[in-house]
Amino acid sequence: MSSTVSQPTDDIHPEGAQLQSEQRLSAPRPPAGGRTISLAALIKDAAIAALIAGVLGFFFLAIRTDIAPGGLEVTTRWSLWFASIAVVFAGRLAISLFFRGGKAEEAAGAALSRIIVPGLGTWLGRLLFAFAVILPFFFMYFFPARDRQFIDIAILIMTYIMLGWGLNIVVGLAGLLDLGYVAFYAVGAYSFALLSTHFEYIGFWIALPLAGLLAALWGVILGFPVLRLRGDYLAIVTLAFGEIVRVVLLNWYDFTGGPDGVSRIPKPTLFGLEFSRGEGSFSDFFGLEYDTTQRFVFLYYIIFVLAILTNLITMRLRKMPIGRAWEALREDEIACRSLGINTVTTKLTAFATGAMFGGFAGSFFATRQGFISPESFTFLESAIILAIVVLGGLGSQIGIVIASVVMIGGIELLRNLDFLQAVFGDGFDPTQYRMLIFGLAMVLIMVWKPRGLVSSREPSAVYKQKKSISADMVAQGEGH
Repeated sequence: MSSTVSQPTDDIHPEGAQLQSEQRLSAPRPPAGGRTISLAALIKDAAIAALIAGVLGFFFLAIRTDIAPGGLEVTTRWSLWFASIAVVFAGRLAISLFFRGGKAEEAAGAALSRIIVPGLGTWLGRLLFAFAVILPFFFMYFFPARDRQFIDIAILIMTYIMLGWGLNIVVGLAGLLDLGYVAFYAVGAYSFALLSTHFEYIGFWIALPLAGLLAALWGVILGFPVLRLRGDYLAIVTLAFGEIVRVVLLNWYDFTGGPDGVSRIPKPTLFGLEFSRGEGSFSDFFGLEYDTTQRFVFLYYIIFVLAILTNLITMRLRKMPIGRAWEALREDEIACRSLGINTVTTKLTAFATGAMFGGFAGSFFATRQGFISPESFTFLESAIILAIVVLGGLGSQIGIVIASVVMIGGIELLRNLDFLQAVFGDGFDPTQYRMLIFGLAMVLIMVWKPRGLVSSREPSAVYKQKKSISADMVAQGEGH
């Protein structure tokens, strides 16, 4: 008879598969069995990529046409074209050397494994929160000449953080790919704008919850037609929904103002105190000298509080049965149904909750701008928000914060790249190529971190020991 050895109960962990996976990843890599890629083959591959880039970019970079009296004026920019080819060649060669195996990648992985600190994400979140609290005063003290500009950029970043957290409920937690999230953003903005302009007694603080509820209602309306859809079909329907909302706003002139939009949207007040000049204003009540930066600081703290509430509510819901139902739906819908979970209410609550936060952000956008139009709610906005969620890591709250700072702050930073004129010549305008540069940076980041900048997830339910899990063990938000 074969003898059996009993295993102690303490050695049995529910995350055994995860531990084995991590042990395999941390173990030294075996030799590649003699299969090597020569440097000549890598150079050839990089040269082919550079050739393709040169052909595709010839009419965009090498030749420029301008309208002139009597016809078109054609100018050549050979230095810019050759520089782009060199950048593609060097980038392709670097990717082949450092991101496709070899000693360099092993050395980089070993270096990163030595600097991993337990609880680093928690402390990083606390530090970011503390810095965000004092951020306006940090800009006012260290950058007094450009404080209003930097605070306005911080407001924009915080708005996209809130939008990313709202979409993360639908895509990251429930696994439902939504390409029309900008529709709820538009519903919230127009709800606040129309209510506040047609009814004088409705201000920002009254219209804010109303805008969120109306956006949640439209989230339920969208959820019903897509209950049986998955994957690409779900994405197409949500994309169509976003376009339908934009076209309705554009053509319903009597109600929404059509392409003219809605203007003279009132600004938020602090207990009835307006941030303006004159008697009865905020500066007059507190005996301060009037400064336009005061209104920007107030707007920053409004969106900051709204974003923090979004995060707290999301994290709380994730630990509740509805949050675990979202994650079960993301992992396997068939298994979710077999466990007795009502997938209809699960999907509807995910759409409604995410839409509500989008409506809150939309109402803030309307009061911040003072003017809204359908051009502010195109598909590009949905793509940017979805890119933030994917780049940060599906289901990761802190990852969305980092991705928002990188994407939105990076786009604004690329407006001030005048030093590139010293490289490409005085005729080079960096603002014309900031989206191209930004797109290349996005590609490189996703090649480096295909699962997002934050590649670990905190489990919503733990047994005995709380431990982060790898993103490779979490299903992606594809809706199937």
